[in-house]
Amino acid sequence: MTNAWMDMAASGGAMSLGLVVAAFVVVALLIGAFAVGIRVKRRESPPPRPEEQPHLPEGGPVGEIQENRTPQEMPRSEERLLPHELGQQGSRSAPDQERPRWDEGSSGSFGGGGGGRH
Repeated sequence: MTNAWMDMAASGGAMSLGLVVAAFVVVALLIGAFAVGIRVKRRESPPPRPEEQPHLPEGGPVGEIQENRTPQEMPRSEERLLPHELGQQGSRSAPDQERPRWDEGSSGSFGGGGGGRH
């Protein structure tokens, strides 16, 4: 029986030694990764100085423009046009700039059932 206890103690010691070695390997890898990170950070260009930052235009900040837009019409052709043949397809200002409003009591609310009055 004494031999069994000695074998168990020896295997437990080997397991403990293995865990300690694994812990040292993990710590060494973390320290190495930290060192590599510092080296990479030192090679990066420094952040821009205040005079290199973008500035507001002379007239101040550009305001927001709200308008209704309509898409440009597709060019008519006898042959099928591919997307790269269309070029830039933008939009233009709509002739009617009045914003659409919901009529009182019409659908358009959540559920589409009208104003909810009985």
